[in-house]
Amino acid sequence: EGVSMDLYDKIEFSPKICNGKPVIKGTRIPVSVILDHIAEGESWQSILEGYPELTSEDIHAALRYAKVLLDNIELEAINV
Repeated sequence: EGVSMDLYDKIEFSPKICNGKPVIKGTRIPVSVILDHIAEGESWQSILEGYPELTSEDIHAALRYAKVLLDNIELEAINV
């Protein structure tokens, strides 16, 4: 299972933006920042209020991206 096209619609990588870290497309907000807020127990509503340029779909995309990475790491670990 690869990264679905809707993730590429929401997440981008550019060496000119946040040193190439994955960010929400059209913003300078790294995926990791969204995941940090969720990990700290912050509500989606609070995240959206703190980053008005984000949408719920952006938060979903950040979580899906993290899942894809985790799935790939698990697959690599099994194949070692």
